[in-house]
Amino acid sequence: MDRVHLNPPPAADVAERADAYAVAPLLNCLLREVAEPHGGSGEADPAAPDGERRVYRLPGSGRLLRVLGERRPAEPEVRAAGAWRRVGHTELVKLVAEELRRHTGLSNHELPAEMVDSRDAVAALLTARARATPPDDPFLRSEQSLLTGHPHHPAPKARGGGPVAAWLPYAPEAHARFPLTLLALREDTVVEEGDTSALDALGEAPPGYRLLPAHPWQLDLVGRELTQAFADGRLLRLGTTAFDAWPTAAIRTLYAPEPDLFLKFSLDVRITNDIRRLWRHDLQGLRRTDTAAAAALAASDAPAAWLGDRGYRTADFAFEELAVLVRDGLRDHVLPGATPLLAAGLVEGFEGSPLDGAEDPAAWWEAYLAQVVPPALTAFADHGVVLEAHLQNTLVAVDTDGMPVQALFRDAEGVKLLADVERAAGWERLVYCLVVNHLVELAGALAERRPGLDPWPAVRRELARHDLPEIAGLLTAPTLPGKTNLLLRWTNADGAAARYRPLPNPLAGTRSAEHRGGDRRYR
Repeated sequence: MDRVHLNPPPAADVAERADAYAVAPLLNCLLREVAEPHGGSGEADPAAPDGERRVYRLPGSGRLLRVLGERRPAEPEVRAAGAWRRVGHTELVKLVAEELRRHTGLSNHELPAEMVDSRDAVAALLTARARATPPDDPFLRSEQSLLTGHPHHPAPKARGGGPVAAWLPYAPEAHARFPLTLLALREDTVVEEGDTSALDALGEAPPGYRLLPAHPWQLDLVGRELTQAFADGRLLRLGTTAFDAWPTAAIRTLYAPEPDLFLKFSLDVRITNDIRRLWRHDLQGLRRTDTAAAAALAASDAPAAWLGDRGYRTADFAFEELAVLVRDGLRDHVLPGATPLLAAGLVEGFEGSPLDGAEDPAAWWEAYLAQVVPPALTAFADHGVVLEAHLQNTLVAVDTDGMPVQALFRDAEGVKLLADVERAAGWERLVYCLVVNHLVELAGALAERRPGLDPWPAVRRELARHDLPEIAGLLTAPTLPGKTNLLLRWTNADGAAARYRPLPNPLAGTRSAEHRGGDRRYR
């Protein structure tokens, strides 16, 4: 059992904080994908103190909206009867839905409910976190820190609309840990590919059966579909593992420190854009993308590592429902003495984050870029591998002083190969994942903590070191591709069918002294 803290936060405080956490990503989506800067330039409202609020026009309704701040906008207000009126999360959801109906000509009753579910989930998580003790391991703390989650998704914390009691015991944000359910799967029904031998060490199966761990939440969700399999002996319940597993930021991917394994399960719940099943077609393509990614990172000059997806095991009568994917652990990949941390956790913030304690933030940032950027660009240029190098799939290991010394990448399901996609499409995806989703967010978090630090000259220098034909365009293009998660969900597009909207490119407005002075060390 987790140790608990007394004196949980008052309900009113939880409600206010939950609203703030939910409002920021929803506003980010609305302002990125639909709203127009009022006056065409997004200038600060001259009537506001110190010009701190920015005014936008919602083209569908013609309403004016103003917000406080840019990176994590807050305190939305609408203009009505000649005055500004504050709107809370509930009213903002209604405003967004009305605007999207006008903007797209389509109705959607599911997404507003997901937005509300996401906000209510945050409230439940805040209450649970006040009673739970964070893990001692900095890596696990970073994985379980994401109360905001995806900063540009309208419902980043939605949990499928189910009751809190059904999902909260398995929530990483509530510092959950729990044993895995162990099933025995009759041998003639086993389907597997790759190296799944680590699963056999998790317990002991009776003769004629193979071991199959299951996520207890997923088993609750699909249990009725398995009634006959339990009745006729194709499946047996063996109990639970002798150790706990910790849910990571991905929720359905668990880390078991004792055997040093990551295990990724199907989860029949919509989280952000997709129902999080291990789909058959993705599982059957994993060996190819995993092999390519591993080879690309092994050839890198940087000490980068790939956490390999070794193989999967499942049942032929419940292929997707019971699938489990075996992923490499950390010990054989992280440099000796280094501590891996989730990049998304660095952005979100957690106790002990090196982003807060760096004595020289400029040097820290240069070291970070030197570990993260070269492996991703080299994989693309030399091996035709497009890593999904966004915040949630990138770990950065730091030394005892908190300086980045290694990057680790994961998730073969998100890897694309240039053999299968047009180079331009692959480059756009890499730029979105690595630059927009990753570096822009981390640069913003760093600049927010260290006012006066401009993070972009260092990014330019690091990118310019690499001899790719696309780099020159990236450094001068007026825009970068920003994924439109709000419109994707409103139009019920497939989550993998990324659509992009041009965003201002912070690289284009940044010229370092080296480039102005003609120093070509980074060319």
